[in-house]
Amino acid sequence: MNFPISIFILDVSNSSSSDMGEELTNYLDELVNRINVWTKDFGHCKVKHRAGDEIIFVGYGYSTAYIIAFFISRVWKYSDHTPYFGLSFGDSDRELEEVDIEKWIHPLIKQARYANDLIKHEQVRPIFKFELDQFYQNSALFPYNQFRYELEVLINSLLRLQMTMIKEQTPIQDQVCTYYLILQQQKAVAALLGKTAPTISSHYKKGKCEVIINVFNELITILDSLQEKSYTDNPEKTTSKSVSLMESIRNHLKEIINL
Repeated sequence: MNFPISIFILDVSNSSSSDMGEELTNYLDELVNRINVWTKDFGHCKVKHRAGDEIIFVGYGYSTAYIIAFFISRVWKYSDHTPYFGLSFGDSDRELEEVDIEKWIHPLIKQARYANDLIKHEQVRPIFKFELDQFYQNSALFPYNQFRYELEVLINSLLRLQMTMIKEQTPIQDQVCTYYLILQQQKAVAALLGKTAPTISSHYKKGKCEVIINVFNELITILDSLQEKSYTDNPEKTTSKSVSLMESIRNHLKEIINL
């Protein structure tokens, strides 16, 4: 029996050249605790802070790792030490409950780490990179695997366009985009920031917030659709699981900003 899973490996830019090593370490520990809160009602997930400035996450669902990684990237605290994520998704023949993440050797973990290593060597580092070119599965069972290279190129191209728009945002546009992702209402964002609704609407449009968030949502839709077509015998709708996870993350973040 196979189980749909996704993985990210988070690394931090400029961590080795910083005098903030201890502060970043504490922050990553805090992130691990936060992820455990977000996923406590979602299903079994594995998350560990290891190797100083690295977090590894494995969870059920093709879109799970990307959902969590995107929210982390939007609420990340240190602008001079930004995170980047090597990601992968696919299938495991073992339940995660049985796995020791510190010792587990799985092709998808290798793929996520390879993606992470590729990011390190890029002059302009992307925030996210998927590596999907080795699924180690029977293509008769998972037909989309025969198009994995094309799928990887399309996903990473979308993510690069999204990153370009994020990098071009002003600080206030970035703030509006993040709060809109959490609150999902421009009026609520305006109330939180103490600005008028038209002002928030202007920042939202100029910062291309709608496009950035649409890329996020469309990628989740694609990953969920792939999972549902690969696991047709599973009566539980993948989309509802993704929505529940995002609701959990948003509710927790609202508590943090006192809403």
